[in-house]
Amino acid sequence: GRNRWKGIRPTVRGTVMNPVDHPHGGGEGKNKSSGRHPVSPWGQPAKGHRTRNKKKASSRLIIRRRKK
Repeated sequence: GRNRWKGIRPTVRGTVMNPVDHPHGGGEGKNKSSGRHPVSPWGQPAKGHRTRNKKKASSRLIIRRRKK
């Protein structure tokens, strides 16, 4: 109740959804996401997977061009 008073809506886990709603959904019983790595609802890898382009100037810092 306290979180709802703050305007925070309930969090639904991907494993309890249907396959049409989430990559972890579906399966019989409490299936472990069918052997798949943790992903977001849009299929983007979660939990520490790097998504930044390898061809960028730096893999650590976001570098902005110096103004003249």
